[in-house]
Amino acid sequence: MATAGKNRPRTRRVTFRVRADPGSTVFLAGDFNQWNPTAKPMRDAKGTGDYAVTLNLAPGAYEYKFVINGAWGVDPGCADWAPNNLGTLNSVRKVE
Repeated sequence: MATAGKNRPRTRRVTFRVRADPGSTVFLAGDFNQWNPTAKPMRDAKGTGDYAVTLNLAPGAYEYKFVINGAWGVDPGCADWAPNNLGTLNSVRKVE
């Protein structure tokens, strides 16, 4: 009998943050959720415009974007970007 989780890669808690106007609707979309623009809502816990969400991710490189009030955009705090098939850029987060 196999031990549950024995063959699963270890994951790390990774927090994504972005600033937007308080009261905005903010989501995180990326290759970790098949680019679903509403799968990962981000919270502004203090109502100050600092939105965050934490995911458990296995080691690797992940492409992502923020969806703020329906508009897709790269992470302004991330200097690592990759071109996508739409002719724009995706932000890249590396998890070790």
